[in-house]
Amino acid sequence: MALLGTLLKKGIKIREILDQEYSSPFDLQKIELKTLLVTATSTDFGRYYQFTEILEGFKSYHKHHFYDLFKNRIPVSDYNSMYSRWWYRNLKGDHHVCWPGKVNYFALSSGTSEAASKYIPVTKEMGKAIRKTSIRQILTLSKYELPDNLFETGILMLGGSTHLNYNGRYFSGDLSGITTSQLPFWFQHFYKPGRKIAKTRNWEEKLKEITEKAPFWDIGVIVGVPAWIQILLERIISHYQVRNIHEIWPNLSIYVHGGVSFEPYKKGFEKLLGKPIFYIETYLASEGFVAFQAEPHRNSMRMVLNNGAFYEFIPFDEQNFDARGELRENHESLMIDQISENVEYALVMSTCAGAWRYLIGDVIKFVSKKESEIIITGRTKHYLNLCGEHLSIDNMNKAISVVSEELNLNVREFTVAGIPYDNLFAHHWYIGTDDHVDSEELKQRIDKVLMKINDDYKVERLAALKEIFLDVVPTRYFYQWMKVQGKEGGQNKFPRVIKSAQLQDWRSFLERVSLQTVNLEAH
Repeated sequence: MALLGTLLKKGIKIREILDQEYSSPFDLQKIELKTLLVTATSTDFGRYYQFTEILEGFKSYHKHHFYDLFKNRIPVSDYNSMYSRWWYRNLKGDHHVCWPGKVNYFALSSGTSEAASKYIPVTKEMGKAIRKTSIRQILTLSKYELPDNLFETGILMLGGSTHLNYNGRYFSGDLSGITTSQLPFWFQHFYKPGRKIAKTRNWEEKLKEITEKAPFWDIGVIVGVPAWIQILLERIISHYQVRNIHEIWPNLSIYVHGGVSFEPYKKGFEKLLGKPIFYIETYLASEGFVAFQAEPHRNSMRMVLNNGAFYEFIPFDEQNFDARGELRENHESLMIDQISENVEYALVMSTCAGAWRYLIGDVIKFVSKKESEIIITGRTKHYLNLCGEHLSIDNMNKAISVVSEELNLNVREFTVAGIPYDNLFAHHWYIGTDDHVDSEELKQRIDKVLMKINDDYKVERLAALKEIFLDVVPTRYFYQWMKVQGKEGGQNKFPRVIKSAQLQDWRSFLERVSLQTVNLEAH
């Protein structure tokens, strides 16, 4: 029995009891908001919105008086409004703008829709909060039936380049690069691929270097976006001519994923394994570490309520958002004790990085109010709602998962576009798979599943949503297009809903590669 593993495992069990387990979500969040407001009172943002007057509300015997003052005084902001009024000053080097001190790090984030990078502040306090939540997630491993020696194995984290750009005033780069540069010393022994390879900017070169080193590492945990992890594992398996990744890493037991739903990838991913492993989901956004899977065999994540973030929830419905996913002026916002289970909410965050009532663009649903357990169902602007069909990314993922199982099909990627058709509307699916499949049958099956799980979609298929189109596309085209867009590897994801200029670029790209293929075959 591995002595180090045993000691670590016992230590984890001793530290497992956390404050969040024994406090109400409301109490935790009330304290969190008060702490954030007190800390930022003397900032320019705090003085402008008179935080001291909001803090008076915490003295009231009325339960939500403090929250009413907070939400009535400070408007909800998206990135553009927060940046244009406040965060641009952080980039200039100004101090005490929205959080005390100077911001030295900015996470570059473009999500899956915008072309220009967003500069999200990452303060020292936010970096510390992310590390603390990461440790809390490690503590949950004591609930899994894991061998003691797992705690001696390496942890392979496949993110973007950890190389940070420095312009004389601040560092900028992937959030994974910022957090990796601040890893505690005791973690360095476990961390793979190591600082040198992690700094590599060229994605192909990084894959090559990891593949060459793979047999010399004992990997027990892998962390990363499903698409890129799958590409890496396939590369290693092919290079060494083995049947599965467990012939290289026999102790591999855990895959930690986040960013996109794992369901569409799971079938293909498991073909790369020699034995079952545990899948653990995380919700680490550029704005903060929101939630993580706290219990084995659950498909939900527990929100972190006492570590640098205050959350609000806006019902994601037509009363609060228009058809384009834009927030209406007279919207409703709720605290965590006011939410209901199985209702979709747009997530709003105020954080120790100087985000205040910031609409991050994610849509979540509570599956357990008591335990603050959530699932991510989509993005505010990544729904298809041309005519009232209210088709969410969660609906799409479920349809792909069901049909993949029915047809024994490995769907690696997909995207959907809403388009005009005969004065009404249609959906156009692009399915990424290298398996042979009848596109007409695939279309009909997806359509059938969606009508079964979404009543609004079923109604509109008999009304304004007149047609469904579907193209089967080689998987490599999705990744080639991302490379052209400058979004290859790391934390980048292909958009599940593709619109406007992106759709035009995607269609033009498909036409070019199809023409190139025809010309090659002709010669």
